[in-house]
Amino acid sequence: MKLTLEGLKDQAAWQAAGIALPGYDVAQVAQRTKQAPVWVHFGAGNIFRIFIGGLADQLLSSGAADKGITCVETFDFDVVDKIYHPYDNLVLAVTLNADGSTDKRVLGSLTEAIKAQSNVAQEWDRLKEIFANPGLQMISFTITEKGYALKNAQGDFFPFIQADIDNGPEKPGSAMAVVCALLFHRYGSGKAPLAVVSMDNCSHNGEKLRSSILTMAQAWQEKGFVDQDFVDYVSDETQISFPWSMIDKITPRPADSVCQDLAALGVEGMVPVVTSKNTYIAPFVNAEGPQYLVIEDRFPNGRPALEKAGVYFTDRDTVNKVERMKVTTCLNPLHTALAVYGCVLGYTLIADEMKDPQLNKLVHQIGPVEGMPVVTDPGILSPKAFVDEVLQVRIPNPFMPDTPQRIATDTSQKVGIRYGETIKAYVEKYGDAKKLVAIPLAIAGWCRYLLGVDDQGNAFERSADPMLPLLTEQLAGVEVGKPESYQGQLKNILSNANIFGVDLYQAGIGSRIEEMFVEELAGPGAVRAVLKKYLGE
Repeated sequence: MKLTLEGLKDQAAWQAAGIALPGYDVAQVAQRTKQAPVWVHFGAGNIFRIFIGGLADQLLSSGAADKGITCVETFDFDVVDKIYHPYDNLVLAVTLNADGSTDKRVLGSLTEAIKAQSNVAQEWDRLKEIFANPGLQMISFTITEKGYALKNAQGDFFPFIQADIDNGPEKPGSAMAVVCALLFHRYGSGKAPLAVVSMDNCSHNGEKLRSSILTMAQAWQEKGFVDQDFVDYVSDETQISFPWSMIDKITPRPADSVCQDLAALGVEGMVPVVTSKNTYIAPFVNAEGPQYLVIEDRFPNGRPALEKAGVYFTDRDTVNKVERMKVTTCLNPLHTALAVYGCVLGYTLIADEMKDPQLNKLVHQIGPVEGMPVVTDPGILSPKAFVDEVLQVRIPNPFMPDTPQRIATDTSQKVGIRYGETIKAYVEKYGDAKKLVAIPLAIAGWCRYLLGVDDQGNAFERSADPMLPLLTEQLAGVEVGKPESYQGQLKNILSNANIFGVDLYQAGIGSRIEEMFVEELAGPGAVRAVLKKYLGE
């Protein structure tokens, strides 16, 4: 069986393999969408394919929509050439259930795949044609938070962003310049309204996206490439809106076990590829079942009926509360703690860590015990039910091939939200954060992780992080097995409000974290001993 439109014609074979097929005419949907697109998505990776593509598939299957999504890749063009085009834009979605079963479904909702290349006439002309269409209702994004960044830590534009500013809207390269240029084309084609929706997993995502687009538009206006009316057009949220959203679905890299299972069922060509940009991607996507998408309902040109596929539509304040609940209390802080300690204790699977008595206690302490007294309750979702699902269903799922090494990526960019917000809430509520034990332990674990030496004394490779060189430099001289080598090297890190959102000494827990960290330096097994000391056997 081949994952192509031609291959799907052998319906009996797919049915015998237990793989559900689209209940609509994929080719007809693609044709209708190309003629009058309503939804464009930037960032054609895995969470988009299985989650957002799955939502559109549900609408098509139920008759709540008759058009799919136009997919645009802004970064890794090999994905289009190797994963979309050879498979007629079809996706084999595999849901990994906690009982070991899988649900397999072919999605036909991704109707067209385009490369955001302004230097390729065919690709660029097609994008401009789409954006000129007044019927286009929304564009959405899963390009990661980095995709919105225009400036470096010093506040200067990245060189490639400066080049986009200097070149103007005719030759954009970066994602933000591409989108701004296409909005300029829409402006010149009749000023039709549009919703510009970030679905990236970052706080205040709509605000970040709007800021980047407006910065680009204003820079072009200053250079004379666009007029003030265009800046006003993208600034007016009754014309161009930037709804906030919260997205949640764990989508790990393609699993070898799933690839082998599909091959055994007779599905051809499922082997993952590694692109020239080091994207590890396959024709199939595997992910957990639970998923949440909450979007601010601000769509000036209408929108697909996504509420019929389980999407929550609400106001901006509620989106912000849901995001805060997840990121500061119920999921992300737990993941980060498991990530850093998992690497130090030699784990390669997040689910296995939940069988570890100390690590299980650690995340139960961080979420339900320390987080709940200051949790933000959004009203539309129960924090207790959410964290219970995380701890009992989602993280322990042994069939989710998610690794602590993946989750440990960019931790310096995350700890301020994942722990800093709860710490600040404790300071506000109690005067200081001295009641906390597990969160300081998690931060001490991250600092111990930064040494790149596991609990047996063996070196390991730390995950990518933009602050790694600086943090490594600040920890210079600290040696595992030699607690006396610690001479206050953590002080600059723990007092850095840019990292944690607060000076941890002023919050009353800086010294405690130092003590925990030094205890974890004692020698082989010290990390385990410290976990037992503070959490029990």
